Amino acid sequence: MAPMVDPAHSPVSSSSREARTDPEAAPVDPADFPGCRAIHIPRSEIEDYEGRLEYWEARTETAMVVCEATTRFHEQPSHQLAGLTRLIAASRGSLIQAYGTTALGKFDDQGRFKAFMQADQILYLHPSPPEELTPRVDVDRDDLPDVILEVDYSTDVRVRKLPLYEAWGFPEVWVDVPDARYPRRPRSRLSGLTIHLLEDGRFREARSSRAFPGWTAEEIHRALNEHSTSGSTAAALHRVGAALGATEGTGPDDDSWSRRHRDEGRNEGRVQGLEQGRVQGLEQGRVQGRMQGLEQGLEQGRMQGLEQGRAEARANTVAALLEERGILTSMAFPARLGELGQIPEPDLIRAALKCASETEFLELCARRRRS
Repeated sequence: MAPMVDPAHSPVSSSSREARTDPEAAPVDPADFPGCRAIHIPRSEIEDYEGRLEYWEARTETAMVVCEATTRFHEQPSHQLAGLTRLIAASRGSLIQAYGTTALGKFDDQGRFKAFMQADQILYLHPSPPEELTPRVDVDRDDLPDVILEVDYSTDVRVRKLPLYEAWGFPEVWVDVPDARYPRRPRSRLSGLTIHLLEDGRFREARSSRAFPGWTAEEIHRALNEHSTSGSTAAALHRVGAALGATEGTGPDDDSWSRRHRDEGRNEGRVQGLEQGRVQGLEQGRVQGRMQGLEQGLEQGRMQGLEQGRAEARANTVAALLEERGILTSMAFPARLGELGQIPEPDLIRAALKCASETEFLELCARRRRS
């Protein structure tokens, strides 16, 4: 296994100097991909290769792969981002699609890869219909992702990969250095997230996202690295979703899942509130006066009905999040979740992002309830 390269102390290779002016023409040098090693993958095999690559080029049939397996800390932020953007989409009222690691490449006249990169996560604010999707993105012909996420746990994309993203014209790239510290990461490389926005063909660092207006680098980094969704993160997600919706004239009622849950909550709350309010109002009216009793009864009934509606809406929202992760829930899921009693929303989201099945999700919630 090739040795790791410390970007803070490694010499500047000739290819690094060349990459500054023409990152596509520069030869592939492991020194330009800190934390990676070079392997040979023939052109005839690259389409069928199932491993995770940082970069591959056809000239030398060289691929750069991460030296050490760090799935737990390297992949977690990208999965976290998919869940976070689903919540933003619910507030906006339209789909935001996260496609994970997709080949972002340049192609020759025969439709074969000349070179490609794989990011940790790519996001489309207005994804194409499923029938138009392909397993790869042609940089010269296809719509580019609105946001690319790179997680530098044991790597450093700034040396060569970021200049390639710039040369290929990607509009916005986030580079996150996780809070979890990699032992060989230079102490000068502090945790945090940097937003790179393309302007006039060059990247500039920005305090907040252009694709997700008002979502700051600090807020994004905190959201990607916290173990459960905090109140401040939840507020930021709603704020960003509302801002996107205001621009497009959409809101939660335009999202099919959110609309369904909100309608169910409204209807059930209205019916139950009226019935309970009538009964309670009549009982209190015998003592305090019929009109006063009816008013108080209706209000109490409305609050109880709305609370029950919120509980079911919360269960349906969690079911939607699980479905986004490929986990289907049963018809009994809302009732089974309700039997556990009140569970803080951050704990529900954390369990939904961690579990592998409905049963495991409920076990995690029950364990949290007992603790």
